[in-house]
Amino acid sequence: MIGYLLVVIACVTAESETCTGGCKDILQGYLTGQASSVLGTYQIEVLKREFKSFTGLIQQSMNTFKRKIQHDIRTQDLTRSGSVVYTRWGKKTCRSEAELVFSGFVGGSWYQHPGAAVDPLCLPRDPEWGIYKDGADGYKAFVYGAEYQTYTYNSMPGVHDHDVPCAVCVVRNRSLLQMFPARKNCYKGWRLEYNGYLMAGAAGHNAGSMYTCVDGHPDTLHGGRANQDGKLFYLTEGRCGSLKCPPYVEGRELTCAVCSKE
Repeated sequence: MIGYLLVVIACVTAESETCTGGCKDILQGYLTGQASSVLGTYQIEVLKREFKSFTGLIQQSMNTFKRKIQHDIRTQDLTRSGSVVYTRWGKKTCRSEAELVFSGFVGGSWYQHPGAAVDPLCLPRDPEWGIYKDGADGYKAFVYGAEYQTYTYNSMPGVHDHDVPCAVCVVRNRSLLQMFPARKNCYKGWRLEYNGYLMAGAAGHNAGSMYTCVDGHPDTLHGGRANQDGKLFYLTEGRCGSLKCPPYVEGRELTCAVCSKE
């Protein structure tokens, strides 16, 4: 059967190469045991070239298929091992299931500057420098340290005027991360990374701020209790009106939860 197929290929190739013999003669010669005298040297060479081309195409297709399979495997591995990064505000460490990238200090703009940047920063303990000139000169943006402004409120007692730490954390096998305000627990299908209280700058201050979820069991930085101000974190409470009460309550401090999902 294999020999028969090779002869058919030779016929097709011979026609494309303007061979003078007909396929009918070649097949008849093959079937009567006289293939060698019918094909001749020319047709055999054409058959060899065609077979070589055919095997080359097969090899090329196999290589393409192999590369696609390898790409699909890598993509699936990345999907399965996806990771998300988040900052745990108010803590020096990550929870046990997360990997600590670095532990640092919270920084931001001065609470009364009208041109303040609104977002807090988690600053590393090991800064690196580029081209610089020491001393205040020209128009610049500024970064200050951050302090808790909790006074004697029951939500976060004992940390007023303390400097605020932070930790940057990686959690594996997750693809989504979300902060849910006014929640201590995650919704179904989400996993809790940490919970705490919603904090921001004071309403009467000039500087804009962002609502930030600060851990409900906050750490403090060693030697950072002095009242030096900087970026300030106040507890956030609801005000009824356009905010619906119930379910919200006038003057009640708001919680928050940071949650991840596969």
